[in-house]
Amino acid sequence: MRIFAFLTLLALVSADAMAVPIYWNTWASASSGSVAAGSSTVAVTFSTTNFHIAVANYPSWSPSSTFADGVDVDNGPVAANGIMRLTGGTPSLNTLTFSVPVVDPVMSIWSLGQSSSGASFDFVGATPVLVAGGPSAEYGGAAITVSGNTVNGREGNGTIQLMGTFSSIQWVNPSYESWYGFNVGMAGVGTAAVPEPHQLLLFVLGLGLLMGARTFARSRG
Repeated sequence: MRIFAFLTLLALVSADAMAVPIYWNTWASASSGSVAAGSSTVAVTFSTTNFHIAVANYPSWSPSSTFADGVDVDNGPVAANGIMRLTGGTPSLNTLTFSVPVVDPVMSIWSLGQSSSGASFDFVGATPVLVAGGPSAEYGGAAITVSGNTVNGREGNGTIQLMGTFSSIQWVNPSYESWYGFNVGMAGVGTAAVPEPHQLLLFVLGLGLLMGARTFARSRG
């Protein structure tokens, strides 16, 4: 029983140790933003043939459980980061470009599609992984879904992650939509995310407790 308890503790602290804090882009204009990623600043540029405009302090990007799972993505964007509002949907490319290569970027998508008609992000050369999803504080709705390189939504909200190193991200929005948007974030620049120090300490503590339990069990045997 003691071994089981220690294994459970180890599993819990190991999971917590993998929570990844995300630095989110703040939009400054319809074509540019920036991410203060630790000691580095990453410039973000955006181009598209859709109508687009950077909207400050909207939406709320809440509830937090819709845009972050607390494990792969520790925190979603907030209202102060703003949103890149899109209107339209054509085969033409949307392109996000980073001033330096970014590892495993994440993207939060808000209000994709309507309840009566869906819409999608079709990524080019990248396969999204669903991190979290659900209703928004503004319009309710449901979680976005992922199938292959496509993110779908019917009033969909959520966060995806693109695994790999990217200098740019490209996608198309093939279905017309009157008001939907996104923001992008990252765990850091040039390297994959690492656990937060206090969480790493918990992991090491759990490992030490497990080793102590094994030693105790042997001495009892």
